[in-house]
Amino acid sequence: MRFGVLGTGTVGDAIASKLVALGHEVKMGARDARNEKAAAWVARSGARASQGSFADAASFGELLFNCTSGAGSLEALKAAGEANLAGKVLIDIANPLDFSKGMPPTLFVSNTDSLGEQLQRAFPKTHVVKTLNTLNAQLMVAPGSLAGGDHDLFMSGNDAAAKGKVKELLQSFGWKTIHDLGDITTARGTESILPLWIRLWGALGSPSFNFKIVR
Repeated sequence: MRFGVLGTGTVGDAIASKLVALGHEVKMGARDARNEKAAAWVARSGARASQGSFADAASFGELLFNCTSGAGSLEALKAAGEANLAGKVLIDIANPLDFSKGMPPTLFVSNTDSLGEQLQRAFPKTHVVKTLNTLNAQLMVAPGSLAGGDHDLFMSGNDAAAKGKVKELLQSFGWKTIHDLGDITTARGTESILPLWIRLWGALGSPSFNFKIVR
């Protein structure tokens, strides 16, 4: 399968590398098609890896990942192009973190809206599925490295078929327990976990933790 990964940071690198390792073709997109981080990733990732602009990656991918920073996600997707996004599933991993006042960051949207909803409204022909935004990049792609994979993931989105495709992909990553919270408005809940997640990171001294729902 062909994937477009928007974003060249730690999350984009982890997701793109996992997809290549699973045998998929991946184009990593950035604002500049010659982005140095993307070029370095391509150089170490083999023949199934390529790079380009956001638009190049969105056009290439049958399924897309938004791994850009939350503050830049809307502009990145606009650069990717509405026509390149239309009809496709977009897995949104970004969080609405505002670092303008330093650490810890605040949320620039919460309670009555979410970044996931903003992206869905901006691109109504795209099937936005929010997931993987409540844990660090290494655990996103290797859940078995923590507690044997006995921990939980969440998913939000309006389209059942799109969520079905995403669930299959997440299972190929090694995820066992994926909670479908409902439509895209439920992304308000998972995005609101981030202030707690950041403070837990500080208290634990490590980002290698996740949540497990016990009932």
